[in-house]
Amino acid sequence: MKTLAQLARIIVGALFIFSGFVKLVDPIGSQYKFEEYFSEGVLNLEFLIPYALPFAIFLVISEIVLGIALLVGWKAKFTVRSLVVMILFFLFLTGYSAYFDKVTDCGCFGDAIKLKPWETFIKDVILTVLILFLNYKIRFIKPIKSTFLPGKIVFSSLIISAFITYYVLAHLPIIDFRAYAIGKSIPEGMEYKDDGEIPPVHDFILENSQNDLAPEILKMEKVMLVIMSSFEKSEYKAFPEIKKIANKAIKKGYTVYGVSASFSDIIQATKKEFQLPFEVLFCDETTLKTMIRANPGIMILKKGIVVDKKNWKDIDDLELL
Repeated sequence: MKTLAQLARIIVGALFIFSGFVKLVDPIGSQYKFEEYFSEGVLNLEFLIPYALPFAIFLVISEIVLGIALLVGWKAKFTVRSLVVMILFFLFLTGYSAYFDKVTDCGCFGDAIKLKPWETFIKDVILTVLILFLNYKIRFIKPIKSTFLPGKIVFSSLIISAFITYYVLAHLPIIDFRAYAIGKSIPEGMEYKDDGEIPPVHDFILENSQNDLAPEILKMEKVMLVIMSSFEKSEYKAFPEIKKIANKAIKKGYTVYGVSASFSDIIQATKKEFQLPFEVLFCDETTLKTMIRANPGIMILKKGIVVDKKNWKDIDDLELL
């Protein structure tokens, strides 16, 4: 039994750390996922949507800290019982999603590993059994050292996780698992394969008032996309800097487009106010949020390949050839 308890301890701790880390590098992705869960068509808890980001950050950091606490044996009763509460919450979400077919990707492993709803639910059932077993055999969970070392490790993991979260929110994800990561080819991401799965890039449509310009844009040598998923939620202090970098790019031979899911009235008013020197195309908001975790953000394309992408706050680091 002791050996089984130690094996379960390692499996649960490692999975929680991994699950937390792949979401920690992109907490905004978890925010979007909880907004989906809280929406009218799923749990109908729309009053919680404004709190989706802090809620996501709390859960993600908790996953990592509790996983580490379990491995080092810090406060075993508190740690395991916290894991019980967390896994039961996850079990409810994944079970609800699987049974009612509401959220097709729970985001348990961020964008790193995609699981189908029932696969996710089965994974959580197995984790629940392991954690309940640990709760029953909690006497076998001992600290790795009898000194203050386990507590120091747990506290350090909390501080490091909080710092990574702050950095990522101020810039961009430190690891990008999405189909629009630097070096990825958007045209290749749009290709259908024989496995029957939807391609990772399936809603890349850039429309003006008449046509979809995406096929043309993906063939261009030098393109700058200024991505503003929502003008209403954009950081308006960014637009003077956006204007400068857009003018600089135009002088260097780039074709510059803005891309947004907002209505034309606010787009035209903003363009006029800040004298933005580019046409704004329409694209689905979910696609734009997937492309870049910034509003606004900059993406550089070369014949459909993502060459660079930056949060507007890091515009000075953008290299224009």
